[in-house]
Amino acid sequence: MAIEHWAARFVTNGVDAADFARVTSAIAGWDEWCQVWCTAAAVHEDLGRRALADGRRLSGGGHLAQAALYYHFAKFLFVQDLGQLRAAHGAAVRCLNDALPHLNPPGERAEIPFDGAVLAGVLRRPAGPGPHPVVVLIPGLDSAKEEFRAVEQPFLDRDLATFSVDGPGQGEAEYDLAIRPDWEVPGEVILDAVSGMPGIDRHRIGLWGVSLGGYYAPRVASGDRRVRACVALSGPYDFGQGWNERPELTREAFQVRSKSASADEAAGRAAELTLAGRAGRITAPLLVVAGRRDRLTDWQQGRQLADEAAAQWSSCSLRRAATAAPTWPTGTVPTPPTGWPASSAGDQPALR
Repeated sequence: MAIEHWAARFVTNGVDAADFARVTSAIAGWDEWCQVWCTAAAVHEDLGRRALADGRRLSGGGHLAQAALYYHFAKFLFVQDLGQLRAAHGAAVRCLNDALPHLNPPGERAEIPFDGAVLAGVLRRPAGPGPHPVVVLIPGLDSAKEEFRAVEQPFLDRDLATFSVDGPGQGEAEYDLAIRPDWEVPGEVILDAVSGMPGIDRHRIGLWGVSLGGYYAPRVASGDRRVRACVALSGPYDFGQGWNERPELTREAFQVRSKSASADEAAGRAAELTLAGRAGRITAPLLVVAGRRDRLTDWQQGRQLADEAAAQWSSCSLRRAATAAPTWPTGTVPTPPTGWPASSAGDQPALR
């Protein structure tokens, strides 16, 4: 069931469909997952490093970014063996860092001090003099910035800069910082840093969050008026709702990421991730996207967020699809908030 559910998500985010079929067919059990994906990633890493050695920068960057993606999916939810997970993650970070100067447009690594640790992110700016509007891309429970090259592209194609960031409990920050419900706190620090980045228009900042990031993004928007548009893609209103029905891998990953000592403690912490009392504070235009067959989050949670936000301040729209989410085909999802927030009225400048 997991492989069936993940196929569209992996391919949408850049995994070659033939690679997905070949790699997953070679996995006899979950304990093999990380190693088999690392083997596939190493092929792309080798191709990328040989291309760079030959002076083929674009090909080299592309293969290294692909390797980073495959290494990322090698550690995806693999919390049962933290040694393998950490090695795969280190390889993902290494490959993406080496790919960044060779992407089109290139990327720049940024490190934001927070709570005694670091939130790492990737800034990419479209061609042109700027300053550019920017969209902060927020991952979910076990996604990370290494997964977001395909997500970044539609924004960049529309002359929006992107900043993909690992927040508390995510990616590079998952070892030192636990998942937390009050994302307006790290969100403020992230927006402070993004506002000061060269070539960025600090008056035109949008947020996009997927899965659990679809909770984090509106949570930030509920506490920071600098957010001028927000997309919540398949995010929960209340992460604790239906906790016992969530997949075992999801619950185990949350226990590790939240640094909970037990399954019961993790369930309690999951219940703290709620937009109750926060949704009505969102003043930016808000787009909520939900799938009627989403196995992880009931689309009615998206309806609750949209209704509460619209009842107070926000120009809010709910997009409900007859498919599962968050496995949306690139180009068919209302991913870039371009055009949509441009019609917002009042003192909210559009992203474009």
